[in-house]
Amino acid sequence: MSNRIVPTSSRIPLRGKKVNSLLEHEIGKILLKDFAFSPEVLVTLTRVETASNMIEAKAFISVYPETKSAGILNALQKSVYDIQYQINRTLRTRPVPKIRFVKETEISKAARIEELLTQAKDKEEIEKK
Repeated sequence: MSNRIVPTSSRIPLRGKKVNSLLEHEIGKILLKDFAFSPEVLVTLTRVETASNMIEAKAFISVYPETKSAGILNALQKSVYDIQYQINRTLRTRPVPKIRFVKETEISKAARIEELLTQAKDKEEIEKK
């Protein structure tokens, strides 16, 4: 049996979408309630992707500023058992996927692409003059 992560496309079965949505909601509530992050750090749960066999779920975390992301992810990984316990108590689905926190890279890639496009546009405008 494959432990492939389910992509967030339209091919996800309805149950997978519901589980992703439920986990995202519950993990978000737990992060708000139980974690006191520093005021100068912005922590965002961007998405949750559940494996097709519902055994594992990746919770993608975005941290601003990027320099603090390692510390935040480390703190979340240390607390993953407490978070998992709360989710196990809350959700009525079985099996409840095992939570794993992962750094979100899509946002930083998109920001880099946006920056490059802006630079290209500025360069083009300078060449027209």
